[in-house]
Amino acid sequence: MLLSTQLQYGDDPINNAEAVVGLEKAGLDVVWVAEAYSFDAVSLMGYLAARTERVQIGAGILPIYSRTPTLTAMSAAGIDALSGGRMILGLGASGPQVIEGFHGVPYDKPLARTREVVEICRQVWRRERIQHEGIYTIPLPEGQGTGLGKPLKLINHPKRADIPIWIAALGDKNVELTAEIAQGWLPHVVMPERMRETFGAALDAGTAKRAPELGPLQVTGGGVLAIEDDMMDGARQMHRHMSALYIGGMGARGKNFYNTVFQRQGYADDAKTVQDLYLDGKKEEAAAALPEDFLAHTSLIGPPSFVKERIAALREAGVTHLHVNPISSDPQKVLSQVKEWLQ
Repeated sequence: MLLSTQLQYGDDPINNAEAVVGLEKAGLDVVWVAEAYSFDAVSLMGYLAARTERVQIGAGILPIYSRTPTLTAMSAAGIDALSGGRMILGLGASGPQVIEGFHGVPYDKPLARTREVVEICRQVWRRERIQHEGIYTIPLPEGQGTGLGKPLKLINHPKRADIPIWIAALGDKNVELTAEIAQGWLPHVVMPERMRETFGAALDAGTAKRAPELGPLQVTGGGVLAIEDDMMDGARQMHRHMSALYIGGMGARGKNFYNTVFQRQGYADDAKTVQDLYLDGKKEEAAAALPEDFLAHTSLIGPPSFVKERIAALREAGVTHLHVNPISSDPQKVLSQVKEWLQ
């Protein structure tokens, strides 16, 4: 099992990147760089490529709507070259609030777009002349544009023609697609005891169509990490409020992917309560309404014996990358300790 974490969002990207340099020395295997409506991920990943030596640098995630497929492939190939082959291309549909509200692009056909983006990226990395017909038609068809477009291939020779692609997926069809075509899956919050009943059918359906050369599907899972007594209460509050934000506030009523997964994990009534409170502006009450067993089973907060039990449960559920958000006076020391437990 590998160890991963998220690059922090803060306003000082250089300090955030320098923290990753220290975590790499402690044994960190993968750092994921988000792109919501923050600084772009590609710039930060390029900086991390220059400042680190061993850690894999994952986009977590690049939205499929905000770039052309070929630009996504070019950026991934560039970072892979700069990092010496340490790039992971994480893709996802994001959500309509960001895609339509920030990028001004219609949020349509996420599954078909994802499949086509993956296909085109792999064509670019193989240095094929890009010809594609679908949602993305490359080159532009006759009658559109100037008529001067012609099939082109990437000028550079990529470091790798098989840069790993991970997909952030929550819904059944998207999870099935991920298990079929991607090297890895970013499922957001993993409750290992309910992984099979929540996602098992979709994973099985996708795996049945999976190409053998992709290898077994890689999966992240974990959560907020705290093993020091004086850090646990703050970590629990952080986990509670962040969970309320996603389950209650990341979307509208009837259109919140995180809320839907929470329902499917066995919390249908709680999901409605949390969302109603959150969208009514009662954020503290929404956080307080989250069930204690859900919070305990989706985090790594407690004494070492508890955290080791949770790691074992995640491993049993198929998690290959323990994803942690360390809350500690000495994050490097804590990550080093956890890294020993993973051996």
